[in-house]
Amino acid sequence: MEIKTFFDKDTYTLTYVVFDDTKEAVVIDSVLDYEPQSSTVKTDSIDKVCQFIAENNLQLRYVLETHAHADHLSGSQILKERYPDLLVAIGKNIVEVQKVFKEVFNLPKDFPTDARQFDHLMEEGKVLKVGNMEIETFYTPGHTPACATYKIDNVIFTGDALFMPDMGTGRCDFPGGSASDLYESITKKLYTLPDDTKVFVGHDYMPGGRELRYESTIKEQKENNIQLPGDRSQEEFVKFRQTRDATLSAPRLLFQSVQVNVDAGNLPQPEDNKVRYLKIPINVFRPASNQTKDVTLEDV
Repeated sequence: MEIKTFFDKDTYTLTYVVFDDTKEAVVIDSVLDYEPQSSTVKTDSIDKVCQFIAENNLQLRYVLETHAHADHLSGSQILKERYPDLLVAIGKNIVEVQKVFKEVFNLPKDFPTDARQFDHLMEEGKVLKVGNMEIETFYTPGHTPACATYKIDNVIFTGDALFMPDMGTGRCDFPGGSASDLYESITKKLYTLPDDTKVFVGHDYMPGGRELRYESTIKEQKENNIQLPGDRSQEEFVKFRQTRDATLSAPRLLFQSVQVNVDAGNLPQPEDNKVRYLKIPINVFRPASNQTKDVTLEDV
């Protein structure tokens, strides 16, 4: 098995192309470039992935999403346009996130919340075979209710559940997020894997200005993770995570990303004037006053 890594510096996202000697491949967490000031999309990140696929004569079979990302738009549908036999896959619990954000964005009544927008739902305990690779799914909720970690050979791809040891873990303050769930996901699933299991993360924000890093091991995580070392209690972690999350700003592309990603990476359909529109709710986090109070995330 081989892994090619791509880094999107605008959203600090890591995309992986994983393939074996059969030349069959999967992409994990692709990125559609989005510039919010002009509200324009570009395919520069996807183009780099496609160039690598072409240069290595790979057969792309799946795009795997670790969760419905809140910081970048998925490029899965652009990839599917270029590779018509490609399947877009995500963890089965995405339905819980779809239900929440259908209300937040007041999506049309016929917006499906049964995940039919995706081609394949990854289930814990079931193996997906691509070439000679066997892809196992671990449900790792906490950052969102639908987060999944994918294990291929002795490598896991953790999305936003577990970052590099000097960064810690993903935040847990999005709707349906839970610091307790994340603790259980990491300590009772990921940290029980063999110490030499390699960990590839979904983001790296290069704390302290260090160089990009995205690979560690379970042993390194248990010994050195600054937020969740292997000997930290659940009570300590939950208190830390909740306190820290209360200080964090919303991700820059939260609203644009989530409403696209719960729809499997599909951009909104054009309206009568042939223009697509993204919805941006007002005061959904902290209403400014009773006069401007609208729905909040606590209401849904």
